[in-house]
Amino acid sequence: MINPTEIIPGVLFYSYLSAMRKEKVGFFEFSALVLQVSGQFTMETASERISMGRGQMLLIRKNQLGELTKMPLEGEEYQTIVICLDEDMLRKFALEEQIEIGQKYTGPSNILIPENDFLRGFFQSVMPYIRHPEEKITHALGLLKVKEAIQLLLHAMPELKEFLFDFSEPHKIDLEKFMLSNFHFNVPIEKFAQLTGRSLAGFKRDFQKVFGMAPRQWLQDRRLAEARHLIEHKHKKPSAIYLDLGFESLSHFSHSFKKKFGKAPSESLHS
Repeated sequence: MINPTEIIPGVLFYSYLSAMRKEKVGFFEFSALVLQVSGQFTMETASERISMGRGQMLLIRKNQLGELTKMPLEGEEYQTIVICLDEDMLRKFALEEQIEIGQKYTGPSNILIPENDFLRGFFQSVMPYIRHPEEKITHALGLLKVKEAIQLLLHAMPELKEFLFDFSEPHKIDLEKFMLSNFHFNVPIEKFAQLTGRSLAGFKRDFQKVFGMAPRQWLQDRRLAEARHLIEHKHKKPSAIYLDLGFESLSHFSHSFKKKFGKAPSESLHS
């Protein structure tokens, strides 16, 4: 999540917006439980699109690339509560509760949680922390709230045990397929390596074999080629696409585009 208010540092986040906002979130390092208080939340990954409105809950799995759209609806502002399910904390919980899983989790990466009274009551119990962020709540109390959330999730859906407590490393996946689906995310090369189940050195070595060039050069070329296609064939404005293609600024995008193709993006738009 980008720029939320931290109510309990590292544990409980609160996101509040009064205008629509689209975020290239990039890398979700930890799993998280999200409650949509009001407004509409949409998450897009390379393989799926999930939306939820007031009162809905979503469990997001670690090690994903995704994009968020946060939109207030007529008559209500945008508000979300995010509970961060930190890996170390989940490991401690598994030890305390003697939880073991014998196989790697292979189910969906994002799960909409059916509404139930216990989880609704849990989030109501969190609201005082949000209404009084100036109160110094101890980290220990924050961890208790997270443990409570995990217990209630497992009570509601026991099958989430595999989702939450699979601590195995990402397996080595098809690098070419993954990169062609996710090249537009502006994340470090190290994250791409992690998500494809490789060390950084292994990733660079395999990448060279598959694409015949270094990752950074390929990412730049692939993003610029996609930009040219969108501008010349879909008549998209440069200002509307540069962020979606992983460029940090319009000026950087324009400079790179002109260097690659010999003309500015705006010239391509009208050619």
